[in-house]
Amino acid sequence: QLQASGGGLVQAGDSLRLSCAASGRTVSRYHMGWFRQAPGKEREFVSFIHWLSGRTSYADSVKGRFTISRDNAKNTVYLRMNSLEPVDTALYYCAASTLETRIGGLYNYWGQGTQVTVSS
Repeated sequence: QLQASGGGLVQAGDSLRLSCAASGRTVSRYHMGWFRQAPGKEREFVSFIHWLSGRTSYADSVKGRFTISRDNAKNTVYLRMNSLEPVDTALYYCAASTLETRIGGLYNYWGQGTQVTVSS
């Protein structure tokens, strides 16, 4: 089970750190990703991190502003979001995959989502 937290209501330019904690299963050997879905829009890839190498990948829209990291000892993945913009408003999900991929359909486990709302 994946539990995402850390969302909230912030102003443009602010920062947030999302956390995704795994329970009942270790995710240390899974690639971990973050996705988001804004109202009326399809879910989109945000970032992922390789389980072993720590290699990361980001959507162009968040590159340079967001940073994904993981602490395998704590079974937790983080998404640090800086310089937030109103367009970042969405429900953010964490997910675990055995594949290193940006495709949401290839992720095996999903968290319940945490809402991020950025006001202008």
